[in-house]
Amino acid sequence: MDSSKRVTLDSRHVAEAGRLFNIAEIYEFLPHRYPMLLVDRLVSVSDDGKSCRGLKNVTINEPFFQGHYPGKPIMPGVLILESIAQVGGALFLSKPEYAGKIPLIGAIDVAKFKRMVVPGDQLIVDVEIIWVRGNIGRMKGVATVDGEVAASMEMTFKLANKES
Repeated sequence: MDSSKRVTLDSRHVAEAGRLFNIAEIYEFLPHRYPMLLVDRLVSVSDDGKSCRGLKNVTINEPFFQGHYPGKPIMPGVLILESIAQVGGALFLSKPEYAGKIPLIGAIDVAKFKRMVVPGDQLIVDVEIIWVRGNIGRMKGVATVDGEVAASMEMTFKLANKES
């Protein structure tokens, strides 16, 4: 593996990013929990709040690797898309006006898979908000590993109220 392609998260990178959310902070606003939490950190959020970068460390300990596939573990594509969606959800739910909402996927379009994701990979997810009207919006996201695109998509989403 070419280590020059790996994204490093040293103190210089975090300082340039301007804003960082660790896992404890993500727990505060993203409702997902094990085994469905598929973002470990937000490493940057743009000043305008319309884009962010998150990461997911993929380990052999993920429960889906037991059956997908024995002897050749590959992260399911739908979970890569879910990771992109969760990074986008975290971007919104970190904002006070959307606190406590539940992110729902309305539609996934233009989904493409380019590379397998396997244990030991670090999934870097970049999300950009295309538009928002009230609690409905559209975003696009790209997940990469070592600088190579693993998957990309556009998604329509809704931020729903929690039911009592």
